[in-house]
Amino acid sequence: MSGKDEFSIFNVSTDDIPEDERVPLLREFYCRGVLKAEVEARDGKPAAASFTSHVLPEAQLLIGGMCGARVIRTKQLIADGDDSLALIVNRSGVLGISERGRDLKLHAGEAVLTSAEDVTTFERLLLGSGFSLRVPRRVLAPMIVDVDDAVMRVIPEGTTGLRLLVDYAIALVHERALAVPAMRQLGVAHLHDLLALVLGATDHARDVTGRRGVKAARLQRAKFLIANNCWQQDLSVASVAQELGVTPRYLQRLFEADGKTFSSFLTEQRLKRAHRMLREPDFAARPVSSIAYDVGFGDLSYFNRCFRRAYGATPSDVRSGGAF
Repeated sequence: MSGKDEFSIFNVSTDDIPEDERVPLLREFYCRGVLKAEVEARDGKPAAASFTSHVLPEAQLLIGGMCGARVIRTKQLIADGDDSLALIVNRSGVLGISERGRDLKLHAGEAVLTSAEDVTTFERLLLGSGFSLRVPRRVLAPMIVDVDDAVMRVIPEGTTGLRLLVDYAIALVHERALAVPAMRQLGVAHLHDLLALVLGATDHARDVTGRRGVKAARLQRAKFLIANNCWQQDLSVASVAQELGVTPRYLQRLFEADGKTFSSFLTEQRLKRAHRMLREPDFAARPVSSIAYDVGFGDLSYFNRCFRRAYGATPSDVRSGGAF
């Protein structure tokens, strides 16, 4: 977790693995992809898991779920010097965590901070999935009033910034932004800010997160919502702002600070969708006008003008292969 440009991805799935080989596979994953921990079979049930771990400079993201096994950070293993702290967010099911003499059951939406310096047991009590963000103690400690006091304290689902943190992290993964060095560095900084906000940042750190992490995460979330719903003709700055829990003017300012307007970004996403459809054989028989409406345009003339401005060619030129 100390490499300046460190970046790797570990994917693990037991779907095609024989039952007697699953626990050894998970044990290897935890030693290489998360942190050193022992994995034990639970109640004689076959272990099953599906995980993706992103190892980043000063952060690790883990998304996935497991059942039929327990993960134990043993007394022997905590001697390895790893002092990282991890925010564990239970997204569905029930997750049991034991640490510092406390036994917690996290329900859907709840979270807790754990420490790699303590003996810890993770055990999924009901099938579900989770998310975790692990960072070095030296990064988080200066940003929190009392970082040790935050360990093993249940964080309710509605805590300020919690959903924003998870949504932002998942958006970074889905959009493959972490593969780009500049985006990776910026994304990790924003994740640190949001984590501090969730845990109760100092006044100074809270001010910083307000300027950096929260705004960046909200803008990223807005772009994700637009890209995945741009085909809806009634998609508007008001509807996206409502989904994010902010005012339309606040959302407009976020886009303006990024060098674009909400409308221009929405139009750009619709044009990209139309461009892909025009080049795909599956849509070869569909009229250009139909594609224009399918991607969210309500006026064919406006669509044609925007398309020519963006690509220097007409939709028919792109479809025929005369332009790219």
